[in-house]
Amino acid sequence: MIAAGLGCRKGTSAEALLSALTAACAAANISRESVSVLATGEIKRHEPGMVALAQRLRLPLQIVDEAALKQVEARTRTVSKHSLAQTATPSLSEAAALAAAGEASELIVARLIADGATCALARSKDHS
Repeated sequence: MIAAGLGCRKGTSAEALLSALTAACAAANISRESVSVLATGEIKRHEPGMVALAQRLRLPLQIVDEAALKQVEARTRTVSKHSLAQTATPSLSEAAALAAAGEASELIVARLIADGATCALARSKDHS
């Protein structure tokens, strides 16, 4: 299972988030259809672009709570000062992807930035 962790500035469009997701999938050399779930932190729960993207792609949007983000923090690869200030995690997109993909997950694409949105991809270890 592949989870796409997403982050963005307030008011970011679904198109910008889709651009980040597409860039991350290209970096991983996978199709966008390989992604099973979109994930983000509690702070982005009601972000219109995030909700619209999940609906457009017909994918679940998993909201990861702060405790789960903290639990995977040591496995993130990048540090965003903006993310730290807003969410207390070095990379919301990386932490959300790791948490959504499960306990034994691994990052396959570290945080990529496109059009003001960020996306990271994580794969669960039980992925065949």
